[in-house]
Amino acid sequence: MTAGLRHGPDVVTFGCRLNSYESEIIRHEAAAAGLIDAVVVNTCAVTAEAERQARQTIRRLRREAPDREIIVTGCAAQLHPDAYAEMPEVDRVLGNLEKLSREHYGSTAEGSVIVTDIARVTETAGHLIEGFDGRTRAFLEIQQGCDHRCTFCIIPFARGPNRSVPVGHVIAGAETLVAAGYREIVLTGVDITAYGAERPDHPGLGGLVRVLLREVPNLSRLRLSSLDPVEIDDELKAAIVGEPRLMPHLHLSLQSGDDLVLKRMRRRHVRNDAIELCRELRQSRPGLVFGSDLIVGFPTETRPMFENSLRLIHDCGLTYLHVFPYSSRPGTPAARMPQVAKEERKERSARMRSAGEEALGIYLKSRIGATESVLIERCGEGRTEGYARVRIIDGDPGPGTFVPVRVTGVSENRLIGRVAA
Repeated sequence: MTAGLRHGPDVVTFGCRLNSYESEIIRHEAAAAGLIDAVVVNTCAVTAEAERQARQTIRRLRREAPDREIIVTGCAAQLHPDAYAEMPEVDRVLGNLEKLSREHYGSTAEGSVIVTDIARVTETAGHLIEGFDGRTRAFLEIQQGCDHRCTFCIIPFARGPNRSVPVGHVIAGAETLVAAGYREIVLTGVDITAYGAERPDHPGLGGLVRVLLREVPNLSRLRLSSLDPVEIDDELKAAIVGEPRLMPHLHLSLQSGDDLVLKRMRRRHVRNDAIELCRELRQSRPGLVFGSDLIVGFPTETRPMFENSLRLIHDCGLTYLHVFPYSSRPGTPAARMPQVAKEERKERSARMRSAGEEALGIYLKSRIGATESVLIERCGEGRTEGYARVRIIDGDPGPGTFVPVRVTGVSENRLIGRVAA
C-alpha cells in the first residue's frame, strides 16, 4: 500500500527514478522548514527536450498561480543556475546538493541562487524516506554520481563523483519502507553498478543485494534500475541467478549496437559483450527479461551502424526499449562531432521504437495462458515479475496486494487476465 505522507509544497518531477526519490526528500525537507504554499520543479538535463519541457512547465505554473513561490532545482538548475534565475517566473534556484537540505527552504535562506560545486561532494545525503505519494513501488537510493565520461553525457557534471550509501543505511531505508507497507523496492542511483567502487569497506552491488535480501526478509520484491553491462561482475551475476526475490527484469545501459559508435561514445563494452551477457544470464535463469537504453542518431552514425543497433533487439532478446534520439549537450565531446541530420535522427528513432513495440508484443503474446504473480498498483492494474503491465478484468483486489493472474490476452501493450482460482 502507499504510506501516508507529510503535507508539503507541490513538487513537479522530471527525469529519472533518482529524481523521483529526491522529490520525496524535497517535499519532506521543505515542509519541515515551513514552506507549504510553493511549487518546486525538480529538473532533468539528460536531453534538450527535458530542459525545454521544464521551462515550459515553469511558465505554465506562473500563469496558473501568479502568487506562489516557484523554486527550480535538479540537474538542469545545477548546470545552468543563472539561466533559470533569469526567468521572470522563478523565485529561487537550488543545486542538487542544496535541494536536499531544509535550511535552503526556510524564510531565512540566504540568496535566490544557491548552487555549490557538486564535484567536491564526497558523501550521500543520508535521508530515510517513509513513502512515495501515490505509489505502491518504492525507490531507494544506494548511490550518487558517476566517475565515467561518456562523450554524450552531461550528467556527471550535474551529479558529481561516484559515492555510495553505507550498507547499514540502505538496510535501514528498506526496513522503513517495508514497515510502511511497500512490497517492492527499486534500488536506484546514477550508476548503481559502480556501488562501493570508491570505498574498500563496501561490497559491490551483488553483495549489497544479498545482504539486503537476507536482512530484510519481509521484502517481497527487489528490482534494480539501469545497469552498466561492463560492471556486472560475477558476484552480481550470482545474485541475479540465485535470488528469486530479485525480479527477473534487467534494464541494461547499452546505448548502441555498433562497435565504432560505442567507441566514440567512450563506452567500455562492445556489441558482443552485450549479446554474451544476455545469453549467459538467460541460460542460467530462464525467463529473464531485458530492457535497454538505446541512443539513435549519435554523431557519425551511418545507416549500417544504425542497423547494427536495430539488430541488437533480436540478438540480445530485448523486450523493453527506452529510445533516445541523440540530443547534443553543450560541453560534451559528442557535441563537437559531425552531427546526424535532425530528420534522419527522427526517422531512425521511429524505426527503433516500432521494432521495440514489435518485440514487446511478441513477449506479451508468449505469456498468454501463463499464470503470473501481479503486484496491484491501481484500479485493477499492476506488474508481473517480468515487469509486464497487467489489467485484471474481473475485479480490483486493491493496491499493494499480490494476485495470481491467468493471462488470457493482450491489449494496448499490456496483458489482460483473470484472477486465478
